[in-house]
Amino acid sequence: MSPLKITAREAATGPVLGIAGELDYASAPELRERITTLALQPGQRLVLDLADMDFCDSSGITALIAARNHAHAARADIALAAVPPNTLRILRIVGLDQVFTLHPDSDTATRP
Repeated sequence: MSPLKITAREAATGPVLGIAGELDYASAPELRERITTLALQPGQRLVLDLADMDFCDSSGITALIAARNHAHAARADIALAAVPPNTLRILRIVGLDQVFTLHPDSDTATRP
């Protein structure tokens, strides 16, 4: 069990949150709360870098959807970067790979 760790940095396109560890029932509220503190501007892109995410359950998927809703409410975009294979499989099964913009890494996701 690896605890959730969220790191933040700014890119030319907007904020990048690195999600490391387990995004599950116990930790998803932490991500949801962190997202609500982001002051996104119209036209920015929020990038969630999932390269170091070890596990994601349905609560984690719900937190990702909440992040998308927050970005869209601010008229900003959202992208997922470096989605782990198991999570990518889930996103494809439920059709969220058609809802989120997916990138192989955060460098690609933050290109203007």
